[in-house]
Amino acid sequence: MDSVSDYYSATQLRSDRWSALREVTSEIARAPGNKISALDRARAQELFESLALIEPYWAFPGMAAFDHLRRQLDHNSFEDLAFGVHRVTRALTTGAYRRRRIPLERDNFNTQEEYDDEALLSPEARALAKPYFEVLIVDNVSEQQDHWLKSNVAKMRRPEDPFVYEAVVVPSLEDALIAVLFNHNIQAIVVRPGLVLKSRIDNEILQKYLNSAGGSDTIDAMKPEDYGPELCRLIGRVRPELDAYLVTERSVEDIAGLDLGICRRVFYNQEDFMELHLNILRGVEARNKTPFFTALVNYSKQPTGVFHALPISRGKSITRSHWIQDMGAFYGPNIFLAETSATSGGLDSLLEPHGPIKQAQELASRAFGSKQTFFATNGTSTCNKIVVQALVRPGDIVLVDRDCHKSHHYGMVLAGAEVVYLDSYPLNEYSMYGAVPLREIKHQLLALKAAGKLDRVRMLLLTNCTFDGLVYNVERVMEECLAIKPDLIFLWDEAWFAFARFSPTYRQRTAMRTSNNLRKRFRTEQHAEAYAKQQMELKDATDEDLLNTRLIAPPTSRVRVYATQSTHKTLTSLRQGSMIHVSDQDFKGEVEQSFHEAYMTHTSTSPNYQIIASLDVGRRQVELEGFEFVQRQIEAAMAMRKAISSHPLLQKYFKVLTAGDMIPEHHRQSGVTSYFDNEQGWTDMWDCWEQDDFVLDATRVTLSVGGTGWDGDTFKNDVLMDKYGIQINKTSRNTVLFMTNIGTTRSSVAYLIEVLVEIANELDDLLDDASKMERLSFERRVKNLTENYPPLPDFSRFHDAFRPDNVTPEGDIRTAYYLSYEESNCDYLELTGSLKDALDAGEEVVSASFIIPYPPGFPILVPGQVISQEILAFMLALDVNEIHGYRPDLGLRVFTPEALAALPKAKAIKTAAE
Repeated sequence: MDSVSDYYSATQLRSDRWSALREVTSEIARAPGNKISALDRARAQELFESLALIEPYWAFPGMAAFDHLRRQLDHNSFEDLAFGVHRVTRALTTGAYRRRRIPLERDNFNTQEEYDDEALLSPEARALAKPYFEVLIVDNVSEQQDHWLKSNVAKMRRPEDPFVYEAVVVPSLEDALIAVLFNHNIQAIVVRPGLVLKSRIDNEILQKYLNSAGGSDTIDAMKPEDYGPELCRLIGRVRPELDAYLVTERSVEDIAGLDLGICRRVFYNQEDFMELHLNILRGVEARNKTPFFTALVNYSKQPTGVFHALPISRGKSITRSHWIQDMGAFYGPNIFLAETSATSGGLDSLLEPHGPIKQAQELASRAFGSKQTFFATNGTSTCNKIVVQALVRPGDIVLVDRDCHKSHHYGMVLAGAEVVYLDSYPLNEYSMYGAVPLREIKHQLLALKAAGKLDRVRMLLLTNCTFDGLVYNVERVMEECLAIKPDLIFLWDEAWFAFARFSPTYRQRTAMRTSNNLRKRFRTEQHAEAYAKQQMELKDATDEDLLNTRLIAPPTSRVRVYATQSTHKTLTSLRQGSMIHVSDQDFKGEVEQSFHEAYMTHTSTSPNYQIIASLDVGRRQVELEGFEFVQRQIEAAMAMRKAISSHPLLQKYFKVLTAGDMIPEHHRQSGVTSYFDNEQGWTDMWDCWEQDDFVLDATRVTLSVGGTGWDGDTFKNDVLMDKYGIQINKTSRNTVLFMTNIGTTRSSVAYLIEVLVEIANELDDLLDDASKMERLSFERRVKNLTENYPPLPDFSRFHDAFRPDNVTPEGDIRTAYYLSYEESNCDYLELTGSLKDALDAGEEVVSASFIIPYPPGFPILVPGQVISQEILAFMLALDVNEIHGYRPDLGLRVFTPEALAALPKAKAIKTAAE
């Protein structure tokens, strides 16, 4: 049996343990004359003992049934045991326990139930079933009182209730924290006055879950009278989407001043079970609401006469057609019944929302922890342009991650910003960039301050997380930047990070969570004292001192944070469904009008209602089961890491890149180098996600494939896609990126591992049969991909014609962009011919356009940028088929020397030099 340390998650351990118990009990039941081996009995007992650590935190099968099964083993009732374990395992696998009671006795068995698999039900049948959840009751009670509590809760349930739930009872605060981290079915918590502090279960595996919820030190310091309120607060830290209900014997005055976290209501002394029941249902119903989706469904059922400009509305242009019936058959009628250009009839306008769209955005704001949330139906590219145009005025200086998505660069052009490009640290060995070190950001801010330009600095724009999965220490970046520029605006591009809100580990590095934390902390006396003390210490500090100090922001800092998220990339939404989340203290007074204008500028007057509805439903999903889905997503990626890293054949040709490979050591204060090690097993992610400058998103698995002799693009297209039907987005010269998402299954991971093993076997066979020259050719290809790699170029600089001075590096990208509109200002140079000759001759060559390899979609050249020898070498080494802005038939588009010389700034610089 696998060791417990082989498992990353308790839920995966639970699933596999039940499956293993089914196998061994079936084997025992088949033993002739009930003569079972001591080994089989020992295996069964060991599995029961392992499950006994986990089962107290789940409603099904429940501890009474679990203990009964254990007694059947002790009493040699092997057939009954095998039957009961089989029923439990199947119900857990199929989800049948969510719809009905599961009898574990053979005389209550109905053969029809054996095929009651939730996955086999039609979508209509599943939609009609009442959703199931579990309620956690925290109270240190006897077995008899436990039964009393559960029966009282059960008696309150009525046929007209919209949901079905079961109760789980645990005795202590520690058990409650473990339960909400183990059990994704829990949607509500009832905290009673009888709870104690410590769990009766003493196990090191459980300790890591307590650390994720706040740590043992925090818990040990609590006073008994504060256990209930503190539990509500701690649960709010790890699963803020849940509802808590506090039953207390303390006075109103004592409770009123406490931070009760996620507590929705306080009940005094003995609770009214019916009132509690109604509050539980009401709380879940509040998250289950989908105002716009519901309005759209209702609209589709209304008989209407269509006299507006959308022939496809109600499906009329399809049903009357003789030639496009296949489209109607493929999509079904509902999508067309819900198509309209009307904003009446119970619907709403995305541009001026007052009804269900407004309500849906407010619910999304609650779910993602923002102050305001806005929907977008044409992707995060448009969201980025909206935010930039709303906040940045011509001449404002913006610090931008050079490797950010192309939409930000185009946003700078539209806004007329003067751009300071920030360089990420390079990962030359894998032909990819990392992320921007905080020291680089502070250096640029201090240089601008010294030049007297800090008042013009408007925004810092960074990608979190990057395409390759690098995640910033968001709180540290924002606080240290605010220490230099207290009103700096932050735009975090979280296109790939929307799911992070629903993981306790990941959430702490999201823009919205961090902004809310900073706003609270800046108001405290402790922060004011710490700031005043540091200011005394830094009274005569040099810039170098400031670069080497962890700076504290002034209490008067304005926390102004925006996050753009591609909901469709990591959560449930139709393609191009995105959101803008706002946590800006000055939004109402300074930004609201300009934001509205920018939103109107970039948003279609005919937005797709299906996308809006999918955003509404996607928000509902993550509030009710986001924790479960994201947990499974991380589990799938961790299983992939372990399977590849520990397989001897795969190790010959592939390597999973670790945090140690992708993050320099001085940015990993925790010392964590890998989430999985063949010798030590799993590493707890919590420490590095709390401490390190950068961490690696575990859901992204970057695989080095240079050892196969194939470059990343060939491996992606010719091998994975064409031969095995495996789709991926991103490659580099010698890597491919596998991303898990909330839809990834363990079967998908198994198939990928199977494919990689088959590829490795084929390579083994190929090399076995290869001639000496063929083997030499293979070794040369491998060496070229793994050793002979071109260094990644930094941003060179803007040409002097587009810079205000030579003191700081900001450049006028808008002027350069529009200068290229006049064809006579531009020329084309061939990479290996005229361009190389010009650079070798020491000439200054300036790009006239964006040059963007796709994927990943960020520019290696922008208009107005001087082309360096390093950039040319990198372009020649690129291995992607799609490079936006580059014409292979003509070459690279550049400005003519005459066009540059004619610019006013160029003339002024020349005159000053003379």
